[in-house]
Amino acid sequence: MVAGSFSIEIESPVEAKRLWKATLDTHNLLPKQAPGLISGITLLQGDGGVGTIRHVKFTPANKDFSYVKEKVDLIDEANMVYGFSHVEGGVLGKKVASVSYKIKYTPKPGGGCITTYSCNYDSLPGVPHDEAKIEEIKANSTGLFKQVEEYLIANPTLYC
Repeated sequence: MVAGSFSIEIESPVEAKRLWKATLDTHNLLPKQAPGLISGITLLQGDGGVGTIRHVKFTPANKDFSYVKEKVDLIDEANMVYGFSHVEGGVLGKKVASVSYKIKYTPKPGGGCITTYSCNYDSLPGVPHDEAKIEEIKANSTGLFKQVEEYLIANPTLYC
């Protein structure tokens, strides 16, 4: 098993608090904002808080897998940090033994914020490191973030 991690930082003109509130509502927001990738998100257990299990269904545009079940591990309101891990589906059990994510929003003086998106994983024995796949995940994550960002810019009263 090989432990790995990566992170990306994205500068945004959108205020950290708005992005934070949108993150807490991703089960409603993402299927509307990324219908080409996400066909639906259902809360299987919980109300969105820590311990919530959500089922994310992908469209055929995601060629790697059709769904993932995620568990909300952390909601730190004061520091605007949101953490979740995969509990089923995705590449879990195929390429990785575990995977977890954290998203942190840091306000910038004068407006906007820096979003830090980090991932920690343990690959399964014998699965080689795939830097190209990690770069693809980073690009896809940034693209999804930019879709949400554009939506919030176009709708300045949402998540205020």
